[in-house]
Amino acid sequence: MPSKPCWPTEQVPLPWSPEPVLLAGVDEAGRGPLAGPVVAAAVILDDLHPIAGLADSKKLSAARREALFDEIRAKALCCSIAEASVAEIDRLNILQATLLAMQRAVAGLRLRPSLVQVDGNRLPLLGIRAEAIVKGDAKVAAISAASILAKVTRDRGLQALHAQYPQYGFDRHKGYGTAAHLAALHTHGPCEAHRRSFAPVAQAAALFTDGHP
Repeated sequence: MPSKPCWPTEQVPLPWSPEPVLLAGVDEAGRGPLAGPVVAAAVILDDLHPIAGLADSKKLSAARREALFDEIRAKALCCSIAEASVAEIDRLNILQATLLAMQRAVAGLRLRPSLVQVDGNRLPLLGIRAEAIVKGDAKVAAISAASILAKVTRDRGLQALHAQYPQYGFDRHKGYGTAAHLAALHTHGPCEAHRRSFAPVAQAAALFTDGHP
């Protein structure tokens, strides 16, 4: 069952309509990493063109996510992908930046949904009837689709960052705080793609500010 929202929302009653309800699923990728933007996606699926194999993006192989990414883009009624930048993450904090990316994703939909279902227990302010669903990426097909779009988009972005900053290994860890990533941070210091409001990055930056190593 949907969890009770833990974030203020504008709940607008759904008017009666003979038209089918347009449900948008929303999810994000990249809350935990030390680098790169947080990416959110919103998807309205088409019941007449079902997509087999939708699931939580974290439980799918990279190759399967890539294949589903193309299928979702081809078959969904509409979809939208948005992000909040590293600068916005550092200025607002990661929760607020995530909610901002979700707002942008929903606002970018070509069709206006009558119901938005969001993975997790927080909701952005949308002006549309909305529900937060814990583990929604494993329960609601539209949220699963959104999780795939967000994950693939962010992973592609980190691949591009790797080309710019190969010393950090973004192509392998996608910005997460692995041992190799932390070692690179302490060797080279943070780059522009790192979230300086995150403690491991701030600690590494302080080493270089103080003239070390």
